[in-house]
Amino acid sequence: MKPNMGLWASLTAAALCTGCVEQRYVITSDPPGAAVYRNGNLIGYTPVDDTFVYYGKYHFTLVKDGYETLQVDQNIEYPIYEFPGLDFFSEVLYPFNVRDVHRYSYQMRELQLPGKDEVINRGQQLRDRGKILLEQNPQAPRAPTPAVAPVPPLGAPPPGPSEPRPSGGGQGS
Repeated sequence: MKPNMGLWASLTAAALCTGCVEQRYVITSDPPGAAVYRNGNLIGYTPVDDTFVYYGKYHFTLVKDGYETLQVDQNIEYPIYEFPGLDFFSEVLYPFNVRDVHRYSYQMRELQLPGKDEVINRGQQLRDRGKILLEQNPQAPRAPTPAVAPVPPLGAPPPGPSEPRPSGGGQGS
């Protein structure tokens, strides 16, 4: 029996003409130009376009001066043609390329700096919590109290020596 050359030629041509699935995502931000980190690695600045290997969760961090850092856990969903069983047809038998592009847009908030009173209140709350923790555990080692000079009020002249020092006093006096 002779092998059917037409069948082999058809199978070879089909194998060479198979398509593939290109998986990409595009991330934009408002405002644009934010640095984007995927799972801790910088991938670029918005708008950014990158490939991905697997469907599932990715952790994105967007950073821009003057804006709050944005942490996002983004789930990239499977399309119907990528479910097990169907993926064989879309990646091996389908003769054309498939582009699977996911687009995500994130709104960043302007950085709100706390006021002077809020910073003082937070500091006092931390001091109070520290005192409570020390009272609950009196055997805990304590840090030495730093010798810090009091800070003069704004506009006051800087503190000077309390007594004038004698000049000279070197050798030959």
